[in-house]
Amino acid sequence: MKITPQGTVFVLLSFEGPDVYSQTGGLGVRVTGLSRALAGAGFETHLFFVGDPALPSDEQLSNDRLHLHRRCQQISAVHPAGVYDGEEEKLREWNGSVPAALIDGVIVPAVEAGRNVVVMGEEWQTAWTMNAVSDSLYYRGLRDRVVMLWNANNTFSFWRINWGALAYATTITTVSRYMKFKMWEQGQNPVVIGNGIPRESLADPDPAAVAALHAAAGADYFCFKIGRFDPDKRWLMAVAAVGHLKHLGSSVKLLIRGGREAHGEEVVAYAKAQGLSVVAVRTPETVAGLIDLVRSNRDADVIQLTSFLSGEQVTVAYAAADAVLANSGHEPFGLVGLEVMAAGGLAITGSTGEDYADAMQNALVVETDDPIELVTLLHLVKERPALAAAIRKRGRATAKDFVWDRVIEHLQLRIEFAAAQQSVKLAGPVAVAARPRAPRKPRARANK
Repeated sequence: MKITPQGTVFVLLSFEGPDVYSQTGGLGVRVTGLSRALAGAGFETHLFFVGDPALPSDEQLSNDRLHLHRRCQQISAVHPAGVYDGEEEKLREWNGSVPAALIDGVIVPAVEAGRNVVVMGEEWQTAWTMNAVSDSLYYRGLRDRVVMLWNANNTFSFWRINWGALAYATTITTVSRYMKFKMWEQGQNPVVIGNGIPRESLADPDPAAVAALHAAAGADYFCFKIGRFDPDKRWLMAVAAVGHLKHLGSSVKLLIRGGREAHGEEVVAYAKAQGLSVVAVRTPETVAGLIDLVRSNRDADVIQLTSFLSGEQVTVAYAAADAVLANSGHEPFGLVGLEVMAAGGLAITGSTGEDYADAMQNALVVETDDPIELVTLLHLVKERPALAAAIRKRGRATAKDFVWDRVIEHLQLRIEFAAAQQSVKLAGPVAVAARPRAPRKPRARANK
């Protein structure tokens, strides 16, 4: 049976979400894109997340198909630094309030209307919630109407997860083969369901703006790097490579946007130690403002943007840069590389979870953490412009295979497998025969 919008309601549980306050890394981008794509496909979709305290607690978008449920707003009001500010306090509030709100506010009405519900929990913060929801549904006689998936986007706080209880209550998934192998270390064998990008990401960025930003950089090598200030992102490798290029006599420009993490101070100090001049400036509100900012800081080797970059600004930067340095050493999936490809940019990725990256075909790939490897690839971009252009072209073709509507087709098949595994009675005829066993009952678990 095919999962249909008429017979299915989707629920996503995630600390991160679409608000600027709620986005730190790839998780926020993932759930924002997935929830919007599901709603765009006609599914009633509910996203529970730790939201901006200044925005409505409940909001409906996409012709009332996408329901945003902002949680922990009172706590967020006194923790303004973002979604993970006051994380432990938010986690206690989340676990104490979300299961009941989800069951009484979404699941029960859906079941009463003859529909199934698919609940997808994201990351370690939702693991206990998924167990609690499964147990409550069993006791209320509703467990056989709800498919439950729990997804790992990273290895954060794996030590806090009771894997036995979680695997019993849900079907465990992850975002790449690399993460699947990482989770073998925890005794788990998850189902891989990759990330996606919005179809609108494939739109061509304004060519005039792209050309203007590249010209504003005025450098032999213009690179862009965006992501959390985390050592796994190999910021120091990127900075060292740019510093090496400068020492070789080339003019360089590295545009960066990190987060609030303490590693950012180390990155800036290391850049200065490499002989690079660094300026830190607040991000302008428009693409034109970004171009003016880069042009007015022509003498700076590194421009650190200290506030939010809009999607349009990011896309133009992806396309304008000679290369986007997505050279992570531990990347569960690597959305940045895929976004770069969609924008027509040239991504230099790491070699972990970037399943979509094919070295020298649709991307350049670093195999080590040696800055000299990165330098040789940047030399290649300049010395072989025809190859660089071909990589950009093939990258855009690759990105088309990872738009969310295609990922959702794969997701639907995996949901049918999970439904059979969990003995969930899907509305209508079921294509995959369910194993003859009772719905999963709660089991003893540690509350970590």
